[in-house]
Amino acid sequence: DSMSDKEKARDFLELVIKGKIDEAYKKYIDMNGKHHNVYFAKGFETLNNAMKENQDKFPNKKFVIKNIISEGDLVAVHSHLDFQNGEKGMVTVHIFRFENGKIIELWDCGQAIPQDCPNEDGAF
Repeated sequence: DSMSDKEKARDFLELVIKGKIDEAYKKYIDMNGKHHNVYFAKGFETLNNAMKENQDKFPNKKFVIKNIISEGDLVAVHSHLDFQNGEKGMVTVHIFRFENGKIIELWDCGQAIPQDCPNEDGAF
């Protein structure tokens, strides 16, 4: 496969945001791997279902990648997730661990951006 892990991580997230969740999983996820999202039970199948529920709830969300960092088998993607619901959205960081060209492990962290953010430099 000629795609780099950085390109795969980007494409995975972009497919998910477009609602092409099953396609994203089929192309990039090793279903025997694990995620570390503390809000959902273990297993990528559970996370897949949660992503579909989120897509149903926020079909018009926007996702803007700010930074991608790759080192060894890890790729970190720092981004702005905007649910298009009148709020400022979230700062998100997804960390992917790749094995044999597939995502074998995923950490995702999010921080809501307050409406009245005291930091004049903003979230980004």
